[in-house]
Amino acid sequence: MNSNLVWIFISAMLVNNFTLYYFLGLCPFFGVSGRLKTAFRLGLATIFVMVITSLCVSFLNAFILPYAPYLRLISFIVVIASTVQFVEMVIKKLSPALFRALGIFLPLITTNCAILYLAISQTKADYSVIEGLVFAVGAGGGFTLALVLMAGLREEVELSNVPAMVKGTALNMIIAGILSLAFMGFAGLFSGT
Repeated sequence: MNSNLVWIFISAMLVNNFTLYYFLGLCPFFGVSGRLKTAFRLGLATIFVMVITSLCVSFLNAFILPYAPYLRLISFIVVIASTVQFVEMVIKKLSPALFRALGIFLPLITTNCAILYLAISQTKADYSVIEGLVFAVGAGGGFTLALVLMAGLREEVELSNVPAMVKGTALNMIIAGILSLAFMGFAGLFSGT
């Protein structure tokens, strides 16, 4: 069981990274990854939303959805939207500067397809509560890792002499592609299991 939890965590964080493998959550990935500090904080907020979503999905799958499976998607969306609203209120109260820095991207966590994919994947894999939590932390950690790597590289590029032709969106797409290729290398990490 312990090795299974490790595999779930590493798989969600590195091997099947939601952003760099499945290309989910690209809006905040490109929009908030301009500054390292902001990217890290949004990553932490996303991890929190994923963990709460995972707990709620486990509850829904155990007690409600077996009797009303037609409510699956709408209930997942309601859970995600409610959790994001809660996170938004807390950040606005505790750190107004971070709230302003995140701007529109904080409410966009609600429409972050990576979080909905987490709920659907957890249901499809039939994870227990503990496995679901490990999956959520791994997926959120992978999303945060992708954001932080992109933000760090974008900050470095600002200090470099880059030709005007590739500055901006073009260079960001090239960086994202190279990061994605690097993460594809993790696919053979656990080839024996």
